[in-house]
Amino acid sequence: MKKTLGLMFILLLFAVPGPAQDDLHQQLAAAGTSREFPGAHTLLVFERTEVRVEDSGLSHVDREAFYKVLDTEGAKELQSLTFGYDPLSAYVEVKEMKILRAGGAVESVPLSAVRDYPAPARAIYWGAREIIIPAGRLEPGDGVWVRTYQKGFTYALLETEEDNRYVPPMRGHFYDIVPFYSEIPVRVKSYKVRMPATKPLQFEMYNGQARHYVHLLGEQTEYFWEVKDIQPFRREADMVDPSDVAPKLLLSTSPDWQAKSLWFHKVNEDYGAFEFDDEIKAKTDEIVRGAKNDWEKISRLTHWVAEEIRYSGISMGPGEGYTLHKGTMNFRDRCGVCKDKAGMLVTMLRAAGFESYPAMTMAGSRIDRIPADQFNHSVTLVKVDGKYHLLDPTWVPGVRELWSSAEQQQEYLMGIPEGSDLMTTPVSPPENHYLRYRLDSTVGSDGTLKGRVRIEAEGQSDSNLRRIFTRFPLHRWGEALQREFFQLHPQARVSGLAFPDPNDISRPMLIEFRVEIPGYLGKGERTAVVRPLSASLPFQGVLGFIRLNTGPEKRQYPFRLRSSQQVEVRETMKLPSAWRVQAPPSLKKVSGSGADFSGAFNTAGGLDIRARLDLKKRIYGPEDWESVRNGVLEFRKIMESTLILSRGGEK
Repeated sequence: MKKTLGLMFILLLFAVPGPAQDDLHQQLAAAGTSREFPGAHTLLVFERTEVRVEDSGLSHVDREAFYKVLDTEGAKELQSLTFGYDPLSAYVEVKEMKILRAGGAVESVPLSAVRDYPAPARAIYWGAREIIIPAGRLEPGDGVWVRTYQKGFTYALLETEEDNRYVPPMRGHFYDIVPFYSEIPVRVKSYKVRMPATKPLQFEMYNGQARHYVHLLGEQTEYFWEVKDIQPFRREADMVDPSDVAPKLLLSTSPDWQAKSLWFHKVNEDYGAFEFDDEIKAKTDEIVRGAKNDWEKISRLTHWVAEEIRYSGISMGPGEGYTLHKGTMNFRDRCGVCKDKAGMLVTMLRAAGFESYPAMTMAGSRIDRIPADQFNHSVTLVKVDGKYHLLDPTWVPGVRELWSSAEQQQEYLMGIPEGSDLMTTPVSPPENHYLRYRLDSTVGSDGTLKGRVRIEAEGQSDSNLRRIFTRFPLHRWGEALQREFFQLHPQARVSGLAFPDPNDISRPMLIEFRVEIPGYLGKGERTAVVRPLSASLPFQGVLGFIRLNTGPEKRQYPFRLRSSQQVEVRETMKLPSAWRVQAPPSLKKVSGSGADFSGAFNTAGGLDIRARLDLKKRIYGPEDWESVRNGVLEFRKIMESTLILSRGGEK
């Protein structure tokens, strides 16, 4: 694994001389070995970052990092270092690199060895690049010291003059997000920033503590943070993003989210991002023609953009960041990333007479109160009956929702004329995302099962069920269903398949079919075994909670599922008259902050199973784990059950 120092946020510094070689060797020797860090292949002896902020917000970063090889695997990992950047808005330079051998020798890596390559890309082709510098052959005990200079930020502006392109989007302001956690052990990590004393800086250390000071140096203020002996961050299965729970430092000179909201609105309106022409107006009118009400118009426009603007980001020049590309360009190119789809929808909604604006959010992790730029996704707002409503054309292709509930409990910032504070999307009740199984079958005296299966879904359950079909071409939809059942019962024969067009999202998914499985009842002279059909529910990919690791009784960190969800199972199975079920599983009722479960096996006159699991959120706290874990374990009892039968009720 290469060590990547990416330009994820604003990172900028002034040059400082490197440390003396004798001092580096002493630190290398004292840092420790694989005995002190079992399981680690490399060690970060120190990382020092120093930032100088100009009045414009342009910042300069010098970073110094010193790695130690702990074993042969670590020697492979450190054989080259990689630094990522976007040339539209950032600059990075390797200033110096040295190899310190365990035996005392020092080797300078020639800067002529530095190579600058296009970065690997998928779906977004914005011209990102990587600088790679080789360390060469290393041995356990060796050290790699590197000093780099950086200026710039992640997002490009409209300006193209040399240094203007490196100034942050909110000119005059500075922000940064500094992780104080790591995948490898770190002996010491420090961060220093110096800026004009006239710039008030607000900051907060989340999920940890650091040694910290503030010094007044004439017309400058210097801020410093340092953390020692950082242990590798240990993840839990299905946990939230580490940045939500691991130590990190947020800094910003922006006064509050309201100021960011007003700026975001103004920069796009000044650019004319949402102006529409006659061609866009004509297409908009065509799409909404005949709609019964405003929400039908909004739904049609949202799903047109979702389906017709392909997700593919290419470098389009000005507007690669907080300034959204113009709707006229998006309409012509029929492609773009989330902000292009969001901006296209804003443009068409305005063409249809609605009040509409863009918003920013963070898919996958939390946005905290310090107004550093914690955004990676753009969505759309529409104002109806005096209230703003969220729309997301990026996440709703093939989804009956207009705002994906896979984004519930997610912070967002609206770019509206009156400005807005940071807000959070509400929890979507589990009944909005139901998945209902109805299974009715009869087992004949020869052991053959014949039955009917009915599956209904809505919300996020509906969209996941549709994808099982839409990933296949039309002529293979029947095959897709056969494949689902063959994985569970290789001898199953499926017939009478009926379901709506999966590409038609005007109604929920409803799948019905007949199934016949020879030899389903395994019987001897006095005893037999049979599994409920609900023990092998089809389309288990829609039951994301089934894959939860329920081993730990407690959790340290919050965790997440794709969405809230309600799953109902109702099964009846008629058995041959000579056979009776013995000692069916007992299902316990669960009720808690994270989940509810209820269910029962009734074996009078055959088999009757009823069960319901409500998973109440997308993001859960550790306190929710007990009810979620117990609810899932109870549901799994059904899917893991094998019933023992006796002839004529004999025990």
